[in-house]
Amino acid sequence: MERRTFFTGAFAVGAYATPVTRWLAVPADPQAEHHGGHHVGRQDLDELWAAADDARRWDQKYGGGTWKSSSVVACLHERAVPLLHGTYTDAVGRQLFAVTAELARIAGWSALDMGHHDVAQRHFIQALRMARAGGSMDIGCHVLTTAALQTILRGYPNEAVDMAQGAYERARHQAAPRVLAFAKLIEARAHARLDDGKAAGAALAVSERLLEQADTAAGDEPAWIGYYTPGRMAADAVEIHRDLGSPDAALRWNNRAVAMSPSDFTRSVGLRMTVLATIHLQKGDLDQALDHGQRAISVLSRVQSARANDYVTDVVRAMVPWRRDPRVRDLSRRARAQHTASSEA
Repeated sequence: MERRTFFTGAFAVGAYATPVTRWLAVPADPQAEHHGGHHVGRQDLDELWAAADDARRWDQKYGGGTWKSSSVVACLHERAVPLLHGTYTDAVGRQLFAVTAELARIAGWSALDMGHHDVAQRHFIQALRMARAGGSMDIGCHVLTTAALQTILRGYPNEAVDMAQGAYERARHQAAPRVLAFAKLIEARAHARLDDGKAAGAALAVSERLLEQADTAAGDEPAWIGYYTPGRMAADAVEIHRDLGSPDAALRWNNRAVAMSPSDFTRSVGLRMTVLATIHLQKGDLDQALDHGQRAISVLSRVQSARANDYVTDVVRAMVPWRRDPRVRDLSRRARAQHTASSEA
């Protein structure tokens, strides 16, 4: 019953140690069959996967603070978790645990996006347990990689390197190339936060090779990892090289990043603009930085995301050397007003 139970507790990077170690040691339970109440069938599974797909699209467009994010948590606790106590075969049970893991991961990502890192961590830990119960190496690797990204954002890049590397090494012979490629991308981001350009470049190169393999080789891969494309990799590489203090390399990668629709990927477009603003500041180009910063604030005004507010705050902080410029003061006022409006929404 332990794998069917959700828990509470405060965020702490050390809380990942035991669940991660258990998944790395034994990533799949021996069986998933269960006899209980409701007979779980294909229709139940399809409904849960449809809910997960819908929640991912909504998150990309509007951020983690919308009613749809609350609905995925409701789906997880009111629909998926009760089904775990139902009756199902081993094959159906593994799929049920897999989709429950994905719902928990999405709920965790939405909480992370809103700055609720303790809640996010609880969801990620449970998602990893569900992935283990379902024997899904793809989902387990992806959950652990997402947890590694949270660990980076919380300021623990050393631990994030270990988590991303562990996800990749444990799954490298079983997971889809695109899933493994994402693990290497997050490893590169962690190395960049540690100012290790050599290690970041090596991890990014592996990610690029795996993406090429995924795009050229025939084979099945999970639909939920389809968002990780060469264009997405290039966009993250921009931020990686920004963190490494290499603005020229960052701008070269930006030329490879595919333009995204602000109506479909509102948060991602806004975040990319904030990163570009800080890159232009590294080059001493205040005019370009102000242009990207103002555009970012306009785009992100349509998003409910604490993470987006943090990115805008980074731009304001980077403009401190130019704080007497009236245009910088105007951008700072707009950023504060948006942060206040977002907090009150």
